[in-house]
Amino acid sequence: MERRSIRFMETALRDGHQSLAATRMKTEQMLPILDTMDQAGYYSLEVWGGATFDTCLRYLNEDPWERLRVIRKHVKNTKLQMLLRGQNLLGYKNYADDFVKLFVQKSVENGIDIIRIFDALNDPRNLKTAVEAAKEAGGQAQTAISYTTSEVHTTQYFIELAKKYAEIGADSIAIKDMAGILTPQKAYELVAGIKDAVDLPLEVHTHATSGIASLTYLEAVRAGADIIDTAISPFAGGTSQPATESMAVAFADLGYDTGLDQERLAEIADHFKPVRDEFLANGTIKPKVLEVEPKALQYQVPGGMLSNLLSQLTDAGQADKYEEVLNEVPKVRADLGFPPLVTPLSQMVGTQSVMNVLTGERYKMIPNEIKEYVKGAYGKSPAPIDQAIKEKIIGDAEVIQVRPADLLAPQLPQIYQDGADFCHSDEDFLSYGLFPQSAEHFLRKRQDPFYDIPVQNVTVETSL
Repeated sequence: MERRSIRFMETALRDGHQSLAATRMKTEQMLPILDTMDQAGYYSLEVWGGATFDTCLRYLNEDPWERLRVIRKHVKNTKLQMLLRGQNLLGYKNYADDFVKLFVQKSVENGIDIIRIFDALNDPRNLKTAVEAAKEAGGQAQTAISYTTSEVHTTQYFIELAKKYAEIGADSIAIKDMAGILTPQKAYELVAGIKDAVDLPLEVHTHATSGIASLTYLEAVRAGADIIDTAISPFAGGTSQPATESMAVAFADLGYDTGLDQERLAEIADHFKPVRDEFLANGTIKPKVLEVEPKALQYQVPGGMLSNLLSQLTDAGQADKYEEVLNEVPKVRADLGFPPLVTPLSQMVGTQSVMNVLTGERYKMIPNEIKEYVKGAYGKSPAPIDQAIKEKIIGDAEVIQVRPADLLAPQLPQIYQDGADFCHSDEDFLSYGLFPQSAEHFLRKRQDPFYDIPVQNVTVETSL
């Protein structure tokens, strides 16, 4: 048998602790093991993006840019990777092109090698600026397909999407299965189809939420995937990824060259065990996120979305409506043109489904975000939205046909003006532009240790 290789991207420093521990790992908890991680044989380490940025500023009293620089100082041989929401960057709204370009440029300058860029609607227009900026800055642009299932999301649909991503300049492609619903057979078909159509490295990302992730990776690798995303065992499983060590042993036994050093992996696991135990002891890691949730496969929604729906209904004293809401979710999603259930669309579809059930009338109450989505403010829906639904939600309002960011004026001049008192670098201004309130408090406190930061009662997403 010909010996093939499979490479690993380690998620413990970003998605692993974002999925399990609300992104609360501090830089000082990472620091002692970074040199060992650099020598373990990983293809890349995911260290930035997602919710890490906001959490550093809001909860950990850390500068996310400084975290990146510190990690880069210790990781000299292994690529550093981040997650970026296309034109949304790290937030929930579109940013102007001038802001996107500067953010991407500074991300690469401060140490990022690979930027994984995705869009909640898989609209290539929302990725183009970030892709071009990453390449201009000397980084690698990895475009990610947000995987979902529906009558329009066929294997051929995703293959055609991969071709479009290649056309806009992708250096590699990722299949991003945020809900853990990519089944082994579908993974095989999808990977084989994309590898046949596009001559680019292909990475596969899934979550262990539904209990099938290891089998999904096996079939993806058999079909030709080049890289898989895993988490070191203390931060693996549940809503995170399969365990790095276990997958490495399994693939090595199958005759694959993993490039990983099992002794160093054991050292890395030993370092993170007490970190995980501390999070368990103080309640940062909730037992719920470690459970297998097969209903994610049944309802085709992320595990985190299931728990959020139950929480909303419990707060409203309507927990008995849970099954009814779960049955409403796919109906709302179909009405809205089958958007993938990833941030922010998962929250929007979930909220509309709850409103439809609790009011007893579909679309009697409609959140503004849903109206904006139907108007095209987030991008193009995967399937056309029925005219009757459109009229019910936005009346005769005009639908945006252009790329949404084309309607935005440059934002940097105003940000430079507003942040002049407390921002001292491009990186500071970018932090302020992304998260004005928490960044201003952090930067003013850094400038004046006696600055009194107001109490903030804000939650941060735990998975992506």
